Amino acid sequence: MKVTINKQNEKTLVTLEGRIDTTNADQFQQDIAPLMEDERPNIDIDCSGMTYTSSQGLRVFLLLQKSVVARNGKMVLHNMNPRVKEVFDITGFSNIITII
Repeated sequence: MKVTINKQNEKTLVTLEGRIDTTNADQFQQDIAPLMEDERPNIDIDCSGMTYTSSQGLRVFLLLQKSVVARNGKMVLHNMNPRVKEVFDITGFSNIITII
């Protein structure tokens, strides 16, 4: 899993590549931890390179979403692989997190 974070003005762009699973979900959480400290975050996550997520990865997305909502921010996931999107749909995460 590779996480790239770039801040551009008021928006934070995050690019994900590879798999998020039990072997690297903790690292993923550490990588995005700074995003949980911004005031009124505006986070745009490009998932085009993400090939898989386990329940551990979903947990990290949920933690980030809760943090963003608590600070009146916005988080959007986009360019999601159909197989990964299906995991978000089946688990109901598509109803919690904005995916375009």
